[in-house]
Amino acid sequence: MTRHLLTIFDLSQKDIESLLIRAGELKAMQKEGIEFLPLRGKTLGLLFEKQSTRTRLSFEVAALQSGAHSIYLSPHQIQMGRGEELRDTARIFSRYLDGVVIRTYEHTMIEEFSRNSAIPVINGLTDLHHPCQILSDMLTILEKKGCLTGIRLAYIGDGNNVANSLIECASFMGIHVRIATPEGYEPDKMIIGAAVQKAKETGASIEILRDPFEAAAGADVVYTDVWTSMGQEEEEEKRRNIFKNYQINRELMKMAGTDAIILHCLPAHRGEEITDDMMESPQSVVFDQAENRLHMQKALLEMLMGNRKQ
Repeated sequence: MTRHLLTIFDLSQKDIESLLIRAGELKAMQKEGIEFLPLRGKTLGLLFEKQSTRTRLSFEVAALQSGAHSIYLSPHQIQMGRGEELRDTARIFSRYLDGVVIRTYEHTMIEEFSRNSAIPVINGLTDLHHPCQILSDMLTILEKKGCLTGIRLAYIGDGNNVANSLIECASFMGIHVRIATPEGYEPDKMIIGAAVQKAKETGASIEILRDPFEAAAGADVVYTDVWTSMGQEEEEEKRRNIFKNYQINRELMKMAGTDAIILHCLPAHRGEEITDDMMESPQSVVFDQAENRLHMQKALLEMLMGNRKQ
């Protein structure tokens, strides 16, 4: 049976732990200059409806460093842009490729594609989920803090796809998450409900708050994302006003303590969700976080396209 990664809940806790270990091993091998080509002769498709820097780069480089070839496609470069049915595109991809990363808007699109795909489908981002980002974030937290269980994480800002996948992963790994967001911008209710149920097994906790300072109090990790994501540009001015108090700045970080780290999935809008001095502060690990996208993508491709068992 073909295995896909559409949400964090497509994985088990054991899968996540194994991916973290493997990504760390692959990172160390690369730093030591050890060539490892588990995907030699395979081809990865990248079907992107949304623009991307880190997701595209990390998957293309991950494929190359694993011995695979990658092909980048937008809907306008293929017949999909002229109305070819998605199920037909999925079937054709399955005859040529060994795996596909899709970055799109509607989560239902990637679900339909996966139902008609005989090759692994990896969610490179939808409006509802961003699982690959969060898995690499877990690697960064593990590297910087030495553990995941019991970590206190404050997420400040829009309850978007990043927040949704963060909640899911935290519930598996025993992390205490506080989301500070304005009313009406909370993470998806169904995802919160499923994550809360899972958290009962692991000791994790999930709180939705309004006050960013309350969320940041005593946090080990403080995380944010842009106030206006792709596809929401028409709401930019409105969102800038609504989220103006949901910013990682010097005053907020005083609540979190001197050893707290700052995460941002990038791109950052300095002066909006995070100040320039906090982006450049010793507490910021956002570029280590960005690098870890590469190493986690290699572990994911090996798991889904290679023969490695978790």
